[in-house]
Amino acid sequence: MVPGRLLLLIVTTVHYASGAFVGINIGTDVSNMPSAPDVVAILKANQITHVRLYDADAHMLKALADSGIEVMVGVTNEEILGIGESASKAAAWINQNVAAYLPSTNITAIAVGSEVLTTIPNVVPVLVPAMNYLHKALVASNLNFQVKVSTPQAMDVIPRPFPPSTATFNSSWDSTIYQILQFLKNTNSYYMLNAYPYFGYTSGNGIFPLDYALFRSLPPVKQIVDPNTLSHYDSMFDAMVDAAYYSINALNMSGIPIVVTETGWPWLGGANEPDATADNAKTFNNNMIQRVRNDSGPPSQPNFPINTYIYEMFNEDKRPGPVSEKNWGLFFINGSSVYTFSLGTSSRVTGNNSDFCIAKPNADPGKLQVGLNWACGQGGANCSVIQEGQPCYLPNTYQNHASYAYNDYYQRMHAAGATCDFDGTATTTTVNPSYGSCKFSGSSTITTNSTAGFTPSVAPGPVTPQGREWNYEPASFENSICNIINVSCSSLALTPRFIQFCISLGDLTSAEDDYRIENDEAA
Repeated sequence: MVPGRLLLLIVTTVHYASGAFVGINIGTDVSNMPSAPDVVAILKANQITHVRLYDADAHMLKALADSGIEVMVGVTNEEILGIGESASKAAAWINQNVAAYLPSTNITAIAVGSEVLTTIPNVVPVLVPAMNYLHKALVASNLNFQVKVSTPQAMDVIPRPFPPSTATFNSSWDSTIYQILQFLKNTNSYYMLNAYPYFGYTSGNGIFPLDYALFRSLPPVKQIVDPNTLSHYDSMFDAMVDAAYYSINALNMSGIPIVVTETGWPWLGGANEPDATADNAKTFNNNMIQRVRNDSGPPSQPNFPINTYIYEMFNEDKRPGPVSEKNWGLFFINGSSVYTFSLGTSSRVTGNNSDFCIAKPNADPGKLQVGLNWACGQGGANCSVIQEGQPCYLPNTYQNHASYAYNDYYQRMHAAGATCDFDGTATTTTVNPSYGSCKFSGSSTITTNSTAGFTPSVAPGPVTPQGREWNYEPASFENSICNIINVSCSSLALTPRFIQFCISLGDLTSAEDDYRIENDEAA
């Protein structure tokens, strides 16, 4: 998967003495992407200790200062050509994007491009020179022991990954890949591999069972065995990694560890993507985490743990392509999780007796508006803080505003029997959705360092609004208030206190008033 935008890669604190860790990519092709400080706050809240940027974004590098989080910066595909042709440009890049931030920002690696061999072959001739120039610039700055250089490649460079023992790199790339491997060996770096069992399974025409792709155990008669080595492979993931090791060995290179820089499973797909489900995504990622935590390698390299990064943190709704391309995320942009998983050192949920009510991702905007109208109107939620200029106004979307309004209603009325449904557009989570200065009601009873996740809950609630509509629009809430009480906005100062007064007034208006207003509107 090739990022066409800033991509962060984060790793958890699961980091044993031998080096095994699990990480997560953060693609930023997201509407209303959280600010850099908010991203870092989410990293800290979830005990995440490693981050990878697919560029060297100054905002992120500054926000990560003094956080203790290890950072991998990236040279974008567009930057490779210039750096590969000029040692001085490479030195300037290191000075501007690495040396300038050390030691406050703990930069430990540089990823040069993303899947260059298979996506931008015209740049291939200067890929290794770019890596060499960058390394020499690090040596000149006495940073070469602190910062390592490598380049991520797709599984596509290995045309026949099974059986692993006969896997080899595409012969047309042999010369370049040999130079890459020689560089990695000489600089004590590692090979970066993007390995997706999801694509291996969906493009395999039923050759391999789904359970094999999801790390589920197979019955003896269905176990996957390399016919040449008789090695048993418990997962497609292990077979892919071993195929890369065998391909490296086929070029007479060895002792170079592999880091899986991208893997994952989409939790939502289109009608023609039946395997992209939340259940499969949850199963894959949880089983993968447990497998990596075994701190062992694939059959051919059992002593080389498979450090791995999950793709991805947020759902990138701006990405082109099928529905699944937009739904690989583990987290929503407010920090709550899509499904239950554990990336931290403990699966304990902090304050897990408290629930928050938030809007579901991809909920129908029309239904969200109806639910928002009801919550801010008859439901009596305090919607003043989602007005322009207020702490929870941004991101200015129905999903964000509905989440705040739904939760405020839920926290006020849950003890009296209120539920979190809103015509199927809402669900509960134990993860505090507060962000920045936007504090959700009930957040005092749960801290944001929860390591567990998302527990959907569907229950009867205010399925459809009754009485008058609130007619909420994210950018025109003032007019809604004035309409509901039948006054002119031009003569009012809409302070938060006045807004709350209007909400209270809406609750106290009698049925006779409802009838009058509805008939006035009809007239």
